[in-house]
Amino acid sequence: MKLFAAVVPPPEVLAELAEAVGRLHGLPDAGRLRWVRPEGWHVTVAFYGEVPAGSVAELGERLARAARRRGPVRLGLAGGGRFSDTALWTGTAGDVGELGRLAAGAAAAGRRTRGVPRAPGHGGGAGRGPERRYRPHLTLARQRHGGGTDLTPFTYALRDFATPQRDITTLTLLRSHPPPPNHPGAQPHYEPVAAWPLGAGGE
Repeated sequence: MKLFAAVVPPPEVLAELAEAVGRLHGLPDAGRLRWVRPEGWHVTVAFYGEVPAGSVAELGERLARAARRRGPVRLGLAGGGRFSDTALWTGTAGDVGELGRLAAGAAAAGRRTRGVPRAPGHGGGAGRGPERRYRPHLTLARQRHGGGTDLTPFTYALRDFATPQRDITTLTLLRSHPPPPNHPGAQPHYEPVAAWPLGAGGE
C-alpha cells in the first residue's frame, strides 16, 4: 500500500483556503486544471511509497514516538507557488522549523522500518540518499494531461493570501488509493490509517 505521513490544518484555516480557491476558480483557464478536492488537502511531511502490509505496524509505532517528541505546531497557510508549471500550491507560515523537525522524525521512522522503500521520498523523505530540502506546502491543483496552462496568474492571485495561525495537534498516516482507470479527471483518494497526538511527551 502507498503510504505517507501528513498534517491537516484545522477547519477554520481550511475554510479560509476554500474561499481563496473559490476566487481562483474564477480566473481564465481555471477549468483546465485538475483541482484537489478539499477533503484531500494536507501538508505532507514524509512519503514512504509502497509499504508491505507487514511493515505498517512497526512504522506506526515509530511514527507514534516521533509525534510524542514534538509539540503542537503553530501553522497557517500563506502565499502561493508552483512546481515547474505542473502543480499549484499554497505555502505555510508560522513555526515552519518545528514542522521541519517533525518531518525529519517522520522520515527517520520510515528509514528505520523494515520493508519501507529506501529511495528518497517527497516532503521530508523516507530515503537514505541525499534528500531535497523540506518545503512544506499544500497542493491546490495540477495540470491535466497535456498541460500547457500558465500558472503565473494563479500564483499572483495568491500573493497576499494568509490565514490565521492555529495549532496543529495531530500527525496522520495516510494511504493513497490511485484514481480508477478510464475515468478522466479522477483523483487519488486518501484514507487515514492511524493518527497520533503531537507533544504527548516521552520516547
